[in-house]
Amino acid sequence: MWFLFALLSAIFAALTSVLAKVGINGVNSTLATAIRTVVVVIMAWGMVFLTNTQSGISQISRKGWIFLILSGAATGASWLCYYRALQMGEVSKVVPIDKLSVVITLVLAFIFLHEEFTVKSLVGCILIGIGTLVMVV
Repeated sequence: MWFLFALLSAIFAALTSVLAKVGINGVNSTLATAIRTVVVVIMAWGMVFLTNTQSGISQISRKGWIFLILSGAATGASWLCYYRALQMGEVSKVVPIDKLSVVITLVLAFIFLHEEFTVKSLVGCILIGIGTLVMVV
């Protein structure tokens, strides 16, 4: 089931990029990011109430809160940079560079989460890196 959600995430992310590039035309990238964020907040809280999971807020630990807030700040910074890059560049060049986050995530997961970094992971990272360079240059 995780694979289906991951695939849907990729499809929606692709739609996000194309729709954003059209929508950002003539709009300040920071304002566009704020509008997008409001929509995301409404959708996320809508799902919380639809699934009746709002009572779980009180069960989040202090550490959980800290890391969720840090993750939110990183997401916000990523979105602000992404929208600015989209405004200035071509979607076909911005998106591959943005997707280098896959390589960076694997390295960070290895360093901080002590996840296994296999030969297959290394080869995949190298191929993603090379593929990004080929697409952007």
